[in-house]
Amino acid sequence: MTDHYAVLGVGHDASPQEIEAAYRRVALERSYRDGAWRELRDAYEVLRDPDQRSRYDVSRDGWGPPKAPKKKSRNPIDYLFPNLPHGWRVAIDWVVTIAGAVAIVLAIKAWVVNPYRIPSSSMEPTLHCARPAQGCEASTSDRVLANRFIYHFRNPERGEIVVFNTPTLARQECGSEGTFVKRLIGLPGDVWEERAGFVYIGGRKLNEPYVKPERRDHQTLGLKDIPPRSTYTRIPKDYYLMMGDNRNSSCDSRRWGLVPRKNLIGKVFATYWPPSRISFH
Repeated sequence: MTDHYAVLGVGHDASPQEIEAAYRRVALERSYRDGAWRELRDAYEVLRDPDQRSRYDVSRDGWGPPKAPKKKSRNPIDYLFPNLPHGWRVAIDWVVTIAGAVAIVLAIKAWVVNPYRIPSSSMEPTLHCARPAQGCEASTSDRVLANRFIYHFRNPERGEIVVFNTPTLARQECGSEGTFVKRLIGLPGDVWEERAGFVYIGGRKLNEPYVKPERRDHQTLGLKDIPPRSTYTRIPKDYYLMMGDNRNSSCDSRRWGLVPRKNLIGKVFATYWPPSRISFH
C-alpha cells in the first residue's frame, strides 16, 4: 500500500493546511511522469478529505496517528459494577447522590448548625413568639440558628442565648420539656441572687439591657431558693443558671434548677426568619 504521507512528505499528524501546502510544494518542485503524478494526486485527494483520511489510517496496519488511551472512569459505581447497563448506573448514581446529600444535611444539623422555633414568650422581646399565645408580640414565631459545636472549643459565656435540653423537673414545673431557649446568666462559681427583680452576681448588680422594665418581675431569690432547695451557695462546676428575658413570664432555672453542661446544645447566633427579623446575636 502506498504511503500517502511519505508521498507528500508530511507526518501522520499533519493538518489539512499542511497537507495542502505540501501538495503544492511537491507539485512545483518535482516533474512527475504520469504514474508519479497520479500517485501524488491520489495521496492529496485521500488526505485532504477527513472521512477518506480516517478510513485510510484505519486500513493501514500499524500506521496512522496514535489513538488516545481510553480514559479510566473515576466513578466507584463503574469499579463495583463494570458490566452494569448504563441506565442502571445512572439510577444508582442518582440514589447515591441523594443519599449523600441527605447524610450531609443530617450531619450539619447534628454537629454544626440546627434551626429552632421560638414557641413561648419567655424570651420576648429579644425573640418573638406568635400570637395568640400569651405575651407574644408577633404574628410569626422567630426561627433561630444554633451553633452546635462552639462549646466543644470554649466555655459558655454570660449573656449568651443558649439552646439546651431541659432538666427533668421542667416538665412538672412548666408543663413542657425537651429543648428550651434561654439566656445564660449564672456561671460556675457565681453567687447568684435576684433582688426585687434585679439580678446580682457576687453582690454586684448585673447590667441587663435586654430585660425591659415592663417585663421584669419583683421576686427576691437566692441559690438556696431554687431546686434542689437549700443545696447551693455557689453555682457548682459545669452547671449554669438560665433565665428568660421576659422575667415575669419565664419558666426557667428559678423553678426547675441549674442546667448541667452536658445538656447544652449550642449558642444561638442568628435569627433567620421571618425576613424582617434577620439579625445576629
